[in-house]
Amino acid sequence: MQPVVNIGIVGHVDHGKTTLVKALAGVWTDRHSEEIKRGISIRLGYADIVLRKCPNCPEPEAYTTKDVCEKCGTKSEVLRSISFVDSPGHETLMATMLSGAALMDGALLVIAANEPCPQPQTKEHLMALNIIGIKSIVIIQNKIDLVPRDKVIENYNQIKAFVKGTVAEDAPIIPVSAQQNTNIDLAIEAIEKYIPTPDRDLDKPPVMYVARSFDVNRPGTAPDKLVGGVIGGSLSCGRLHVGDEIELRPGRKVESGGTTKWVPIRTTITRILAGSEEMEEARPGGLIGVGTLLDPFLTKSDALVGQVAGLPGSIPPTIEGFIMETKLLPRVVGVSDESKVDPIRSNELLMLNVGTATTIGVVTSARAADAEVKLKRPVCAGKDAPIAISRRVGARWRLIGSGILKEFK
Repeated sequence: MQPVVNIGIVGHVDHGKTTLVKALAGVWTDRHSEEIKRGISIRLGYADIVLRKCPNCPEPEAYTTKDVCEKCGTKSEVLRSISFVDSPGHETLMATMLSGAALMDGALLVIAANEPCPQPQTKEHLMALNIIGIKSIVIIQNKIDLVPRDKVIENYNQIKAFVKGTVAEDAPIIPVSAQQNTNIDLAIEAIEKYIPTPDRDLDKPPVMYVARSFDVNRPGTAPDKLVGGVIGGSLSCGRLHVGDEIELRPGRKVESGGTTKWVPIRTTITRILAGSEEMEEARPGGLIGVGTLLDPFLTKSDALVGQVAGLPGSIPPTIEGFIMETKLLPRVVGVSDESKVDPIRSNELLMLNVGTATTIGVVTSARAADAEVKLKRPVCAGKDAPIAISRRVGARWRLIGSGILKEFK
């Protein structure tokens, strides 16, 4: 069953995001060797899960992910399948979180009860959800097993004060211990009630945002056993089928005769995977892996992250610059010293997230509410695409506002 909705797991580093996914989906999303060694998420992690409900047990105990209810032994009923996008919480990995946010239909904002709220990346991630336009949010107050009851209540009040006036003001706050599997049924109930499945347009040409890419061949694989590269991401509209010819933009960089251009990549879909299930057709909602005939060298180590895939001639153009309408935050978030956000200046460098692409833009002209930028690396995007804007503050890129793509340059 292909998942129908993408739910992001966001929040400050070490607040238990990956442990929460493990408690919900039974999958540890930190698979990269460096992630395991350092104990933090570095790349976007994925996990699919089928939400179920026991027809006999009362709510919220009825909500489960098990085929058979653990309380009464009755076969549970399927509600829907969802995909989790587990984002890194470390401040140096904000660009990765913003790339993942482009795929999210809703989010679980994880806040640890054993630390004062808000922590820097708690605030930064909530601002990112607001900028990307994600309104369906459930707050998970995690690690309640580590502090006494009065501290849990104090932390709850801090959370309420923190989210007041934000997109998460009316979000439910679910007390959870992911480590001890406490109140996981309450979390599932909240996901069902507060994060709906969006309406999807299946009749539009397919548009897939690429968030991961892989070479799945193991070292030493015989030449006749090698398979093509795999791209991972999510469809925003339309459908893809095994056997479809697809195009990826911006494509690959070609330098010749002193000039540089970006050439779209064309290939054929050989297989489609949703989790471990092989499918003939992919629809919007949920995360998919698309096997192709591409040379695995092109897809290894996330080399195609930020590309947009679709039928040839039907996806947005490759653009090397644009004019964006900007809306800046009053203060820099994600740092202890929240300095005032100064207006965008001509000639400054900005980090821009457009879809799953991250690029650097040089501001060639700055006006009151508009900024014209020339990109170091082109992106594939259409008019009115949302843009997350970050500025170098000290040694880090910090989120300072949002933009809307108004005009190509």
